Amino acid sequence: MSKENLSDWPPSQTSAEEEEEEEDDGEPKVCQVCGDRATGYHFNAMTCEGCKGFFRRAMKHPTKFCCPQQGVCVITKNNRRQCQACRLHKCQSIGMLKELIMSKEAVEKRRSQIRRNRMVEEPPVLSPQQEAVIQELFNAHEKTFDVTFSHFQFRPIDRDLNPMSVWNQTASGQSAKQTGRMDNLSSSYSTSTSTSLSSSSCSLEDEEDRSDGGKNTVFTTLPDVADLTTDMEEKEEEKEKKEGRSDGGKNTVFTTLPHIADLTTYMIQNIINFAKGLPSFRALAIDDQISLLKGAMFEMMQIRFNMMFNVKTGIWECGPLTYCMDDAVRAGFQRHLLDPLMRFHYTLRNIQLQEVEYVLMQAISLFSPVCELFEDRLKCSAGFGGMEFWPAW
Repeated sequence: MSKENLSDWPPSQTSAEEEEEEEDDGEPKVCQVCGDRATGYHFNAMTCEGCKGFFRRAMKHPTKFCCPQQGVCVITKNNRRQCQACRLHKCQSIGMLKELIMSKEAVEKRRSQIRRNRMVEEPPVLSPQQEAVIQELFNAHEKTFDVTFSHFQFRPIDRDLNPMSVWNQTASGQSAKQTGRMDNLSSSYSTSTSTSLSSSSCSLEDEEDRSDGGKNTVFTTLPDVADLTTDMEEKEEEKEKKEGRSDGGKNTVFTTLPHIADLTTYMIQNIINFAKGLPSFRALAIDDQISLLKGAMFEMMQIRFNMMFNVKTGIWECGPLTYCMDDAVRAGFQRHLLDPLMRFHYTLRNIQLQEVEYVLMQAISLFSPVCELFEDRLKCSAGFGGMEFWPAW
């Protein structure tokens, strides 16, 4: 590296060492090398930013300097760049130490600590636009989150008709047959529900013409789970009769699936109404609205359910109704799928989020699904005014 390149480096290219201790006694400080205004002690000497940077660069990139004046130059603020040899000699003579220069790893570690300290010292301040967006989200949430479940209409849940032993993973072949039946039933319900969501576009388009105060929802074509259950059982019985192994209905499985389906439908209706309460969501094309809802529905349901989860008892307290993970097992869902879900609820609830933070999570989830066919991707990403917490597409 040439002498010119070394002297021309801007002193602004510094590191976390800039945060070294500075004295603030009200008196002016003078750099012991060039006489310029000093900013504090750097590498064991009172220096300015320029001499600090020069010494660091000279130590990290050793270069043999030569003085044209036989080493008798007087270093000042105006001529300090003319003779690097005498400037370096002056730095060493006042006690600047190479050993105090931090490594890259140490510098990065200190920078991170400084950033963390600044974040603690300077609480984030929301702009008026951000506050308006958050208030808009929170208002839509309050209108569609029925914490008391007072409007929930459901088929009764019967926990006594399906012994838990039936769903033990080490159960007999008969249990495996029953489990397979429930898997088929769950699959049929999921397929039918997905189809219903796609067919709801007409209802979304007509939303502006409705005057029912938001009570009607787009989910008016969800499948009747009781019909699905009956159809599946009738098909199974016919199959058993043909094979000559009818047992007279003794092994009929009574599950909580109809009630769980009603609960799921109720949550889906509220989430759709939440989305429709957001102007940025309504501004999107109908197909894109459906794509977003499909992609985020499960996440948003779990976020809302988590707000009612009691970590001490492991029970979801939905107004007068309570649910445990065994209810999902009785509905035909498998343990190896439910266990990670249970861990998720414990982990998220232990963070102790505030309600507004849950609302923001729902909004991020709603507008974040990756969809290659998304028509209004840019409109969606800019829908909330480019808020800093909004995920980039």
